[in-house]
Amino acid sequence: MKVSVFSTKSYDEDFLKAANNGVHELAFLDVRLSRDTASLARGSDVVCAFVNDELDSQVIAELAEAGVRMIALRSAGFNHVDLAAAQKAGIPVARVPAYSPHAVAEHAIALILTLNRQLHRAYNRVRDGNFALDGLLGFDLHGKTVGIVGTGQIGALVAQILKGFGCDLLAFDPYENPACIDLGVRYVDLDALLSQSDIITLQCPLTPETHHLIDVDAIAKMKPGAMIINTSRGAVVDTTALIAGLKSGAIGSVGLDVYEEEADLFFEDLSQTFIRDDVFARLLTFPNVLITGHQGFFTHEALTAIAETTIANITAFERDGAPVHPVPMPGDG
Repeated sequence: MKVSVFSTKSYDEDFLKAANNGVHELAFLDVRLSRDTASLARGSDVVCAFVNDELDSQVIAELAEAGVRMIALRSAGFNHVDLAAAQKAGIPVARVPAYSPHAVAEHAIALILTLNRQLHRAYNRVRDGNFALDGLLGFDLHGKTVGIVGTGQIGALVAQILKGFGCDLLAFDPYENPACIDLGVRYVDLDALLSQSDIITLQCPLTPETHHLIDVDAIAKMKPGAMIINTSRGAVVDTTALIAGLKSGAIGSVGLDVYEEEADLFFEDLSQTFIRDDVFARLLTFPNVLITGHQGFFTHEALTAIAETTIANITAFERDGAPVHPVPMPGDG
């Protein structure tokens, strides 16, 4: 199979080549898939796309016209894909449903610890010869209430880790996870979670129901000074509302690994230019905001699993006409 791999970084190429072992013909493209670049897939059987690639109806129509027969996502999420358009074009979509939930869960905990103990600020101070502790006061995680929004594999691991710190754990999810209940997690409605949690960590997928789940109304219901962590999808949080909450002091601190307009920022080196996104630039001015560039998945184990699952999806499609991990299409039971 000839595969056009979009949004390729050096690590993508290394891990995909190792997993492929010469089976498929991989063409690595460093550009994002979009209406302007879809023509580069002409002659390919498969397009391999990442989280910030565009897969709207126009792009999918162009891919179908170019001869593409399958879309292989290097991600679990598929909210950036127009599934109705893919179904109409007869193009199955595959994904990586689980790579390393430990990677994302551990990154969420890293954000919590770094923000609480202000390690990022302490690091810079010490390098400048400033050993003063003023402004670096944190709190014990032990005994604090943490609200986990979304208790799938990642959320369950976050709960497991936080249980070790001695936290009181609340959760909000339409589907209760027995593993979380066994840990002593208490499922509550969203309002109760918001009002009782010292820390709120988001591990839910982006759906119409979770879009801007954290908005002005949600922030108004939170404990004053609560910490918000988002390692799920950027648009789960209304960034404008987040900034307003930070300015008013209603929000104590924020840790983000995702951002709702991240497509033009994350995974790129913009150090020699300037950030054109004024909203994102405003976020960076707050000393109690810590942002990483969609780094949560970035471990050796996760990249290995992503590459191996992606190649397995392509191989199964070539052999059986269906990938191992298809994305359900509209109307599928």
